[in-house]
Amino acid sequence: MSLPRVALTVGDPAGIGPEIVTKAAQHPRVRAVCEPIIFDVSPGLSIQHGVLSAEAGRAAYDVIVKAVGAARAGDIDAIATAPVNKLAFAQAGLPWKGHTDLLAHLCGVERVAMMFYSAKLLVVLATVHVPIAQVPSLLTEERLFDTISLTAAWMPRFGIPAARIAVAGLNPHAGEAGLIGDEDELVVRPAVTRARGRGIDATGPWPADTVFTRAMRGEFDVVVACYHDQGLIPIKVVAFGQAVNVTIGLPIIRTSVDHGTAFDIAGRGVADAGSMVEAVVLAAHLARGPRSVL
Repeated sequence: MSLPRVALTVGDPAGIGPEIVTKAAQHPRVRAVCEPIIFDVSPGLSIQHGVLSAEAGRAAYDVIVKAVGAARAGDIDAIATAPVNKLAFAQAGLPWKGHTDLLAHLCGVERVAMMFYSAKLLVVLATVHVPIAQVPSLLTEERLFDTISLTAAWMPRFGIPAARIAVAGLNPHAGEAGLIGDEDELVVRPAVTRARGRGIDATGPWPADTVFTRAMRGEFDVVVACYHDQGLIPIKVVAFGQAVNVTIGLPIIRTSVDHGTAFDIAGRGVADAGSMVEAVVLAAHLARGPRSVL
């Protein structure tokens, strides 16, 4: 059987993306599971390492568009992306805040979510790159129900056919029955109840200060977090450099690193390609089917 073809996009060319993509494409673990194909920016661009620019943002965008087109055409089997810079996107006049919303736009889908996969912990985010002050208003019952449903639908691809999904509470102690905020009782619990009514093994809201530990001990298969840092802090504490960002809900397979563009070390040849390697390997396994993942 031929190996899956995985596109490696370089991300923001002013960051560490080109370096970690080159290293990952040459790594023995990557070569063993796929045919890596680097999607690079056009030559001749005047881009400096570590310097934020609209030109770099536009170049990163163009590469992503090209890779998605190849994936949707069936020319490649999966995409593993190096990081982009949100400010560079903004300077280039692009309305998207990163890969997730851009990929949803390019693929013509509305329901997507950001998952972080590691051997120790799996986390899915209900809201992503929004100010903390906006989270309560954005965290509606419908949004949370959609995230839980999407998580349940995608977990079989990771070898877990009937996932035990824990939903973290928004407030400390999951609101203490409304004593510390009413969102958990008015939004989170109804979304969980609705999901259970559809046959999904979801429970919560659970206090966020213990639910991730409980998942790591084997009580749950995946945790749905209400906002970015609630989910990202635990995953990066236990698996930084080993976790993989997966966009669930797309008609294509897309994985990515668990870190940013690292402008401070760009061009020095010292970037750790570990997370990029993990992203490519997971993309290849997902392309081959669920038995290949776990």
